[in-house]
Amino acid sequence: MATNKNIEFENIPFAQKQRLAFIDFSLFFKGHLCRNDLISQFEVGLSAGTRDFNLYKEYAPNNLYYDAKVKRYFQAETFKPLFPHDARKTLVKLANQISDGYDSIANTEFPVEQPSHLNVPDIFVIARLVQAMLNGNVVNMIYTSLSSGSAARDFVPHSIIDNGLRWHVRGYDRKSNSFRDFVLTRISKVSIRSNQLGVHELQTADDAWQNILQLEIVPHPKNIKHPTAIEMDYGMLDGKKIVSVRAAMAGYLLRRWNVDCTVGGTLSSVEYQLYLNNRTEIRGAHNLSIAPGY
Repeated sequence: MATNKNIEFENIPFAQKQRLAFIDFSLFFKGHLCRNDLISQFEVGLSAGTRDFNLYKEYAPNNLYYDAKVKRYFQAETFKPLFPHDARKTLVKLANQISDGYDSIANTEFPVEQPSHLNVPDIFVIARLVQAMLNGNVVNMIYTSLSSGSAARDFVPHSIIDNGLRWHVRGYDRKSNSFRDFVLTRISKVSIRSNQLGVHELQTADDAWQNILQLEIVPHPKNIKHPTAIEMDYGMLDGKKIVSVRAAMAGYLLRRWNVDCTVGGTLSSVEYQLYLNNRTEIRGAHNLSIAPGY
């Protein structure tokens, strides 16, 4: 699936271009929208909203269809995005609840940098998974694992996670009958299936996601000569910082922050400036095997 090519918008007012982008974004990532969604988002009149939908249909007649019973437009199987949606920018938007759907509104380069990922997930994979999350669908996806290679599996996604190194999707895996994380870049195809979900497959049944842990992080007891500097770096109070995290995220975050999780702080490399001071209290949390020294 590719973006619609050679679309020209020179004669369209900027405000209307934003509204067209919102329609495009909603169809792509949500899978549906109605005229009132557009009217509420941009505070335009009924006639203006109607004109926007008609104009969108002129540019991309095969992108949507109207269901008169529910008075809502849905994404057609022949959908091709009218606007470019950069994968990295879109993930940032979704993570921060920014959903204008227009990636280059002002063509402005801001002097702000984020750490780069070595690879970026496929934007169409992201879109299908987000649609499934919002609409309560099962998906069938092709996943390539290190142990068993490529295979199809039915999956009920509920969250997308940035662990600092790469993006994961978390949800209920019907193959293993458990909640699991899957690396987004290893997913090559996603098809949306039914919306017949079991209660045990919902996010509310994911104990590791619902369970909140308190990590007590302190300056490393052996690697740091002046612990006050570390206390200032991380805004510690009384020599420690209490961080609330989901149990499902604990291992990822401890690794991302280079927190020494050994008994007695035995990791001596210079990157270990922090130490987990309540190791025994979080025993059994998800993914702790990937935390440094746990």
